[in-house]
Amino acid sequence: MTNPSGSAAIRYQLSPFLHHGDDRIYAPLTDRTLQRGDAGYDLVVAAREGAEIAALGPAEWLAVLADEGWLVPVGEEISRRFYLKYVSLEASSVCNQGCYFCPVSVARRADEFMSMELYERIVEQLAAYRDTLEGVSMINYNEPTADKRFLDQVRILKRYGLPPAVSTNGTGLTPERTDAILEMGGIYYLSVNLSTLDRERYKVERGGDHLPLVLRNLDHVKDKPFAPRMEMVVLGTGDERHRRDFAEIQERFRGSRFRVLYYEVMDRAGVMPIGLHPPRRGERLRGCEQTGSRPLQWVHVNSAGQCVLCCQDYHHRYVVGDLNHERLDDILSGERMALLRRWVYGIEEAPDDFICRGCIYALRR
Repeated sequence: MTNPSGSAAIRYQLSPFLHHGDDRIYAPLTDRTLQRGDAGYDLVVAAREGAEIAALGPAEWLAVLADEGWLVPVGEEISRRFYLKYVSLEASSVCNQGCYFCPVSVARRADEFMSMELYERIVEQLAAYRDTLEGVSMINYNEPTADKRFLDQVRILKRYGLPPAVSTNGTGLTPERTDAILEMGGIYYLSVNLSTLDRERYKVERGGDHLPLVLRNLDHVKDKPFAPRMEMVVLGTGDERHRRDFAEIQERFRGSRFRVLYYEVMDRAGVMPIGLHPPRRGERLRGCEQTGSRPLQWVHVNSAGQCVLCCQDYHHRYVVGDLNHERLDDILSGERMALLRRWVYGIEEAPDDFICRGCIYALRR
């Protein structure tokens, strides 16, 4: 079979990195979505159901679908590809709380601080992706505002044109720091984790009597243009007390810039004994859908400068590179990361104890 130019026609197959929903399909490698009714949607669905792709449309149309990420040439290695959309950059391992829903409460890590020289070197490499990056999260399991260098880190991110995203318990978001960041022009995203207004319960559930301090800090920032997106996350176990906490916090911050959100805790891929968990582990994996695709759209950097698979990997079982002596590009396109992508998306069968088998965000067949 040849195309009109006389060269051999390209044979296509469905991309193995698609997320299939009831009425939408998402391509993480191009950050595109097809919805029912869109041109190409029925063709991709037909291909998934086993139709011969070459018979579904002219070569020119198939090439367009390949450019958009729905199809890939047969035999092409695509597990080394990525689309960097988000970053988790942990400058220290320190957290000043020990929340009942977090692994820090059961396996606190030793204090570790990334040097500012390494921090800036990493940020410089991230800046090459500023056109696709939507947020650089300054947290993994640390409390970013507990780091005395917090403002310097924000400055570095902004100097390189990157969008800082801060998730915090609010303890170190002092009025002075808030005002300093406002003078810088604010940040991209702020999320505050506040689960109750009951001081005694707060102290027990988080291991620190910080509620009065947190509320003072939040009262200072709540009406200021600190970030285009300002959210307050109310975590709990989905019971009546959780619903009551949510209602009380929502009422207290009504009319502010904060959008108050209700979330149930989860078991962190089996690390924690409480929270939402997958009903079974045996099904074949077919992807990850936690704020995009962790293996295809994220890089997670711990305080030692290592890159790990995802935010659920608290114990760093899946290290894919070390930015102390490797380049970010080489890590993201390297074989260690490529293998994990093949496991996550079921291109190759993952080990029985693979972390994604125990994660609520794993897509399954």
